[in-house]
Amino acid sequence: MTYQTVNPFNNQLIKTYPDATDEDLENALARGHDLYKTWRKQEGPGDRPAQLHQVAKLFRQNEDALAANLTLDMGKLVGEARAEVELCADIADYFADHAEELLAPVPLDNPAGKAYYVKQATGIVFMVEPWNFPYYQIMRVFAPNFILGNPMILKHASNVPGSAVAFEQTVKEAGAPEGSLTNLFVNYDQVDRAIADPRVSGVALTGSERGGASVAKSAGANLKKSSMELGGNDVFIVLDDADWDLLKKVAPGARLTNAGQVCTSSKRFIVTENRYDDFVSLIVDAFSHAVLGDPSNPETTLAPMCMVSARDNLAKQVEKAVAGGAKVAYGNKPYDSPGAFFTPTVLTDIDRDNPVYNQEMFGPVASIYKVANEDEAIELANDSSYGLGGVVFSSDTEHADALARRIETGMTFINGGWVTMPELPFGGIKNSGYGRELYSLGFDTFANEHLIFQHKN
Repeated sequence: MTYQTVNPFNNQLIKTYPDATDEDLENALARGHDLYKTWRKQEGPGDRPAQLHQVAKLFRQNEDALAANLTLDMGKLVGEARAEVELCADIADYFADHAEELLAPVPLDNPAGKAYYVKQATGIVFMVEPWNFPYYQIMRVFAPNFILGNPMILKHASNVPGSAVAFEQTVKEAGAPEGSLTNLFVNYDQVDRAIADPRVSGVALTGSERGGASVAKSAGANLKKSSMELGGNDVFIVLDDADWDLLKKVAPGARLTNAGQVCTSSKRFIVTENRYDDFVSLIVDAFSHAVLGDPSNPETTLAPMCMVSARDNLAKQVEKAVAGGAKVAYGNKPYDSPGAFFTPTVLTDIDRDNPVYNQEMFGPVASIYKVANEDEAIELANDSSYGLGGVVFSSDTEHADALARRIETGMTFINGGWVTMPELPFGGIKNSGYGRELYSLGFDTFANEHLIFQHKN
């Protein structure tokens, strides 16, 4: 596996990084395990909340430089990159602020004696993270586990090594003990070796179904707890009474943010037939005004995709969709650039036999479906192997709430696109994975909920 930064804007190689050796892996495991044992002996979180606050402070102080890494590594728009850096600082502050509360013993009512459970660290957590949000994906796992007392080893995506190094350096600069977070440019054999090691207690992965299945298999074979976030094919349901002005502000960005490379972005727009033609026109108009260009230029509104190979794979999916009967309402034209640009594209008339019907298209491609009524909308929404997020638009919020509960997914948002905050749990069901990150649910993922019971005499 080659870890290198290739600028998606012009496809130019920036830097190649050396692979981790087996000795590097062993040293990381030894340091992490020693730190776990040290932390395990302590009462409470010790200095970790203050150190995590310092991580947040450094993220904000170095926002421009950290954001520039994201733009160079995977092509993120500079404004979106800064927002990601700020979000990471917010997550770090949240878990630092709530450390005592999250670690507090939980009393249990029991007539036979005194009972409670404590949340305790379990050991090293091995992280396998993707390229689309290079800092945010790390912080979702790092912040809660750092407070809990689980050291971490990071295997990041091979195309964002600069961002991985920058995150690790920030943690070190914040004064966290050595071994708190170790970034390693490991290969897949070394990943399996690390998961099998008894010093590793759990595995957190965000990525593809194939990658998740492989890592989950290794974790299961070694009886290691795992959490998986494996992408989605999220729906955006538009009912007849949707607020059209709000829809115009939200719907295009729900697909084009981060060049459409968001697990929870809206990929399937399901619209009742009375509003279908108007909605197709809305999306086509918005997509036609997207400004492709240098992601470091604030005037650019649609960045390149993360790499040329990802662009080419998306183009093949669109070709298969069209060959299978889909119609192109807009786009699907080449863009004259050496970079990884993909013209925003709108597809309609995708039926159940189309090869992309149950595929995630990870890029600026919107699929729009017409349904007769909301029951048909729910049936279509749930006819998917994925279940990560979804959106419902209706002026009747109580009705929208009831409808949202019928969608088979981990997260549903009403009258707005996907949002993420440290106070909100993140995760899905079906082939979108299992487990939760953020909020107290994410804090508990790799905790030992240790029961203490004192018998009555």
